Amino acid sequence: MSKNKNPLTIDATNHAAEGGLLNRRLFLNSALATTATLATAGAAYGQDFIGEGQEDWLLYPGTSTLPYGDRSRFEVESVQRFIHDYSEEFLALRMSTYVSRTPLDHMLGTITPSGLHFERSHQGIPDIDPNQHELVIHGKVRQPLKYDIEALENYPTVSKFYFLECSGNSAVLLNDEPTDQSVNAIHGLVSGSEWTGVLLSTLLDETGVGPDAKWIICEGADNGMMHRSIPIDKALDDVMIAIRQNGERIRPSQGYPMRLFIPGFEGNTSIKWLRSIYVSDRPAMSIQETSKYTDMMPDNKSLQFSLLMDTKSVITRPANTMSLKRKGLYEITGLAWSGKGKIARVEVSVDGGKTWADAALEEPIQSKMLTRFRSPWLWDGSPAILQSRATDEFGRMQPTRDEHIAARGQNHIYHYSAIQSWGVGTDGEIKNVFA
Repeated sequence: MSKNKNPLTIDATNHAAEGGLLNRRLFLNSALATTATLATAGAAYGQDFIGEGQEDWLLYPGTSTLPYGDRSRFEVESVQRFIHDYSEEFLALRMSTYVSRTPLDHMLGTITPSGLHFERSHQGIPDIDPNQHELVIHGKVRQPLKYDIEALENYPTVSKFYFLECSGNSAVLLNDEPTDQSVNAIHGLVSGSEWTGVLLSTLLDETGVGPDAKWIICEGADNGMMHRSIPIDKALDDVMIAIRQNGERIRPSQGYPMRLFIPGFEGNTSIKWLRSIYVSDRPAMSIQETSKYTDMMPDNKSLQFSLLMDTKSVITRPANTMSLKRKGLYEITGLAWSGKGKIARVEVSVDGGKTWADAALEEPIQSKMLTRFRSPWLWDGSPAILQSRATDEFGRMQPTRDEHIAARGQNHIYHYSAIQSWGVGTDGEIKNVFA
């Protein structure tokens, strides 16, 4: 009588690429994920421990419900946004001190909690009374109109899941030498949320856009009056005036009481604390789209209005905020995104890109939103270089670092989207490397 094959056996047919990368189908077998638990927990069953070692939280009533839910006190120190120490290397990127980064290594889904969403502002966070704040739409329109938060909440709203990424995210990887900064410091200027608001097309239809309208110029109510120019075609597509994030009112750091949200475009265009939309036949050519937020090319010419974010991915675990304690089975996981549409494929390599295996993509896969990928890896203790490579539904594939630099040089600080490489040593230590 033949015996059934052990579903946990990892034989040659389970290997998908060199270096111990396993077939993604193994994750469909839930038993695989419980192997370690079964091996260590089995001995505990049958032991008589009733009445011994009762934990304190079993002996006393718990605390009362709070008006606004809080995190566990055990998570307050361990899960925080990354606040940079403002080193010379960081300030060389011409970034102000008004910035924090999402702790990507703690994220296991695709939704970033509102309190951990990255922040970036140029003049700090204004303290705006929503009862005194208004948005005006004017310029080349039939009738200029004003909207306060109460008026916007009476319009039909939509809720969509989108990522938001600062165009300066990952720029430190353009340096000649690999940085020792963490995955969160390097890549943490990206987050994903559910955004709720009113489609801008609804309001522009109400105001009546003139026939010669080509751009909208959007301005915030912060101290620097941050403003950007957006093509009218995009404005009439999927742009929204967001008033809620992850179900609640957007927070002050995210533009309270209302912000522009432009899916797939670089983060600075999604103007926070929005107060004015001017419909125009030309862009503003402001400081934010001339001396800043332009891409310096190798011939010293600059690309303007390169607003669409590229296809990109990063392995968040294992990454350089952790080390591998022992040989064995690990889950390689991370995030992929594209400013143009859906992620179609993510490949993973553990030998520096010599061989690749398809990773499993978690559903739902949404347009212009973070997508979680996962791949099983059996580490044998040998040196490894972990990489991920994303491709979107339009065939746009994430480039290598060498390919990115060959095409765009190293004089720019925006729109770096090349493959991230994590080097794993024989001792399990993980470092940022160039491969």
